[in-house]
Amino acid sequence: MFARKVAALLKPNSLAEFENLMEREILPWLRNQDGFLDLIVLAVPGGREVATISFWDHQAHAEAYNSKNYPEVLGILENLLDGTPYVKTFDVVSSTFPRVNRRVNNRSNDHGTEVIIQRTPEPFTDPCAKSTLSLNSTVNK
Repeated sequence: MFARKVAALLKPNSLAEFENLMEREILPWLRNQDGFLDLIVLAVPGGREVATISFWDHQAHAEAYNSKNYPEVLGILENLLDGTPYVKTFDVVSSTFPRVNRRVNNRSNDHGTEVIIQRTPEPFTDPCAKSTLSLNSTVNK
């Protein structure tokens, strides 16, 4: 797994608009990018500093996004940004998040039951998180 961290400074009083654009335009678009797994959006409370961490299945997909699609994201956000964002990439070496594919991840539990876990766009919204997981179904093997 591979991660991209983007840190930026927003113009004054633009955090709410930034959050709206991320949730309504950029995140849905990212979900359709090859290899995209997840996105975490961070903001300093009451401040202008924001950061995003996107997770990708392979470095090649993250690099393709960076060269072909990231400039488009910058264009969407350009009126809100105060300066050029800082981008850094990482190999994910450890995580407590379950490794969930963009669509479906199959695992077996101790009872020999196949558990299908899938990212869901709306059903449960944790006020502290933008991405959720839900148990969609179980099927006996």
